[in-house]
Amino acid sequence: MTPAKSKATLLLAAAMTSVMLAGCSGYHPAPKAFHEAVMQPYRVDAGDSLRITVFEQAGLTGTYSVDQAGYIAFPLIGGVAARGRTLQELESSIAASLRQGYLRDPDVAIEIDRYRSFFIMGEVGQAGQYSYVPGMTVQKAIAIAGGYSSRAHQRDADITRTINGEILTGRVRITDPILAGDTIYVRERLF
Repeated sequence: MTPAKSKATLLLAAAMTSVMLAGCSGYHPAPKAFHEAVMQPYRVDAGDSLRITVFEQAGLTGTYSVDQAGYIAFPLIGGVAARGRTLQELESSIAASLRQGYLRDPDVAIEIDRYRSFFIMGEVGQAGQYSYVPGMTVQKAIAIAGGYSSRAHQRDADITRTINGEILTGRVRITDPILAGDTIYVRERLF
């Protein structure tokens, strides 16, 4: 082998190695926060619809949507910051605001009327936005989206999730739970 051919072979091998390593650099296992987020109380965000009951106050009881800024428009007290709060924190906040000259001892209860959607992309039958149901797994989400395409990688999927205001992406098994607002990406298999 001539020195020019061996140099070209070495350069080709180095280029192939760097291409293969670049392909692997997209893999990010799910951070520890992914699994911890599933165990935490539900946090309200834009797109959620809340059923708020103020006992013995029919005019205040109703269904309220969380807007894109993370607020709900509530009678008497106006905009209430909801994003990132648990239902109990939101109940306390609304009750405290109603005590400020409106009601003597308000009893407020909040439940989720409709969860914000999750999104699924990639190698599924029908990519798009779907209604979230508590207890949903990646596999159930894929089934709702029409199942796998013929080219889908079926062992795991990538999820992008907002945790404590930070957007994180990681690879999870299809048996892992998803949360409202997650974006699931089903990759194409290599072979």
